[in-house]
Amino acid sequence: MSVAAWKPAVEGIKEVFHASFTTHVYPAHTHDAWTLMLIDTGAVRYELDRHEHGALVSGVTLLPPHVPHDGRSAHPTGFHKRVLYLDSSALPSDLIGKAVDTPMLVDPLLRQRVHQLHVTLDDPFEASSRLALITERLRHRFAGTSPAVHADPTLADRLRQLLDASLPAGITLAEASVELQSSPTHLVRAFSRRFGLPPHRYLTGRRVDLARGYLVEGRPAAEAAVLAGFHDQSHLTRHFRRVLGTSPGRFVR
Repeated sequence: MSVAAWKPAVEGIKEVFHASFTTHVYPAHTHDAWTLMLIDTGAVRYELDRHEHGALVSGVTLLPPHVPHDGRSAHPTGFHKRVLYLDSSALPSDLIGKAVDTPMLVDPLLRQRVHQLHVTLDDPFEASSRLALITERLRHRFAGTSPAVHADPTLADRLRQLLDASLPAGITLAEASVELQSSPTHLVRAFSRRFGLPPHRYLTGRRVDLARGYLVEGRPAAEAAVLAGFHDQSHLTRHFRRVLGTSPGRFVR
């Protein structure tokens, strides 16, 4: 058995929970949050509102708030799961009944997006962008509709100006949405269409540029990281390597 739980600095996510269980059986219980779950190995059997269901590696499971459910491994070898507990306001309450009827969605794109969210939780802007696209896809999957195309041709340019003006500290996606009077998903989609990359990647690239300038001035990597808006040196190093193909230390040498 292994368990890890924490609260990331991402608006809309109450808790992250990773666990591997073999013999543990969850009794019937409820949550006050939406439970968004990936199964990485094994499978889980559970009752949701007195109906039997299964959570499989091939799908994404969404359990609604305040609805009783239990859980147990479907195989003797156990299972590993990754769970995001989302604020009850993250999805509209009228989806609760539909999630009870069909709690698991076989949707490869949705599963990939949830996985990407898990691995980017240390970057609040990127994680918020990914979460917005996930909740949008869930809403439209259950409603059987497609996302609307935002028609404002100036939105992407205004968001870029806002991101540039916020450096190095940055701005949250929620703050940008209020400032520009547009939904988070409209911001992400409009920016990606206009500039060919999502806003979180643009913001990270600008921070890498700032750090690069500090490094060539002779500042230590740890200091350059903080001045450029990264959490710490390791945070800078990871993105620096992705963008420039080398570490900050080798870059200045």
